[in-house]
Amino acid sequence: MTETRDDRAALEIRAALPAEADATAGLHLRARSTYYPDGVPQAEFDWAQAWRGSIERPDGRVLCALREGRLVAIASFRTPDGAGTDTVKLFQFHVDPDRWRGGIGTALHAACVGEWQAGGRRTAVLDVHVDNRRAQGFYARQGWLPDPENPPAEGDHHLFLRYAVPPAE
Repeated sequence: MTETRDDRAALEIRAALPAEADATAGLHLRARSTYYPDGVPQAEFDWAQAWRGSIERPDGRVLCALREGRLVAIASFRTPDGAGTDTVKLFQFHVDPDRWRGGIGTALHAACVGEWQAGGRRTAVLDVHVDNRRAQGFYARQGWLPDPENPPAEGDHHLFLRYAVPPAE
């Protein structure tokens, strides 16, 4: 499905609600299923409960994007353990596969950056699965670069990326 600029104007981005944990877990599973060729690890894990915990977590933030009341993208971030308060980790970032390449991910990423700027964050980090080339391309277009402080170890299934949060204008 290709979305037009007019469709993007109707996109609502806001904090996720605990009542949306089941829908969030479903979107998460659909997105993850696209880059695990042999099946999604931890498919039996209670992802709805995990998402509810992330949504309710006082030191974290989960943003969601909705189109016509339907959840179409999610992002979860917080200060990673052991990091300074000027660093944020993007733990999860998913767009419903039915909505790829329509500007939703770019809009959600911009909303994340706005929150990071407002919170005084200067650096963002994330890890992305090595088989998820589509996401790697997306992050590169947003300005993410390989993290020189965290090169992947041999056999690691993730690449570590870093983003210099621009100062607020």
